[in-house]
Amino acid sequence: MPTTDVLRPRDGDALRAELRQIVALSGMPVVFGGEVSAGNTLYLSEFHGTRTKGLDGLLIPSRSGLGGRVLDQQQPAAVSDYGRSQYITHDYDRPVLGEGLRSILAVPVVVAGASRAVMYAAVRERGAIGDRIAEMMVKASRRLSHEIAIRDEVDMRLRLLDSSAAAEAGVTGHSAATAELRDIYAELRTLASTTSDVSTRSELRMLSDRMSASLRSADRKPDTEVRLSVREIDVLAQIALGCTNAQAAQRLSLGQETVKSYLRTAMNKTGAKTRHEAVVTARRRGLLP
Repeated sequence: MPTTDVLRPRDGDALRAELRQIVALSGMPVVFGGEVSAGNTLYLSEFHGTRTKGLDGLLIPSRSGLGGRVLDQQQPAAVSDYGRSQYITHDYDRPVLGEGLRSILAVPVVVAGASRAVMYAAVRERGAIGDRIAEMMVKASRRLSHEIAIRDEVDMRLRLLDSSAAAEAGVTGHSAATAELRDIYAELRTLASTTSDVSTRSELRMLSDRMSASLRSADRKPDTEVRLSVREIDVLAQIALGCTNAQAAQRLSLGQETVKSYLRTAMNKTGAKTRHEAVVTARRRGLLP
């Protein structure tokens, strides 16, 4: 089966398409942007209307300059006179002012609580960028965020398919049917976590408990020495699917720090040192299917 790296289109291409649309519709003289690396560093790579190469390939860590500020705060921000602004650090004055840019708007692309890209619109005169342009940039950011979120979800589903395929080949020691049932179990936990109807939530959790019991071998009873809370099981069920903390938070409608807290507690209770070990131990103890 092809890997997700092969199947997934480049996010940079989607970013480039949005920037081109902004140029076409807004008439802004300078539009640029870049993707955010795993280390939360912005890499500027896409440019329209620039006259120099000063910004090309610039690496911007969180909180540095205007881009680093929106990267950290995950909110749009603007300066009307870049060189004199007290709102930002001035680590990048040389390339920015060398390009002649004065008024700049930066908008982050946020997916599942993480900044994935930043888009800029700029002019070479002092003064505020208008609301129409700001609204256009925010809409572009939301479109790109939605596209990347879909790609992330597809990647996760492909990993599940890879796992099922490996199971069928006898690599994991579990059948493809078991992998599919574990997927359904996690979905039931997700639905139970997000529904506002108490009766529905109770029924969904009862169904997930029945499914968990049916997947346990007859001679393996749940470990009574280790008790996980409902939320701790919810989080471990998502981790078992291969979800990151951010993805688990989004699926369970929780804050990312809350997910981390539940995961840490579950790891402590199971004596695990890693996320993966926590899942394996919980399954061995009959706490997860």
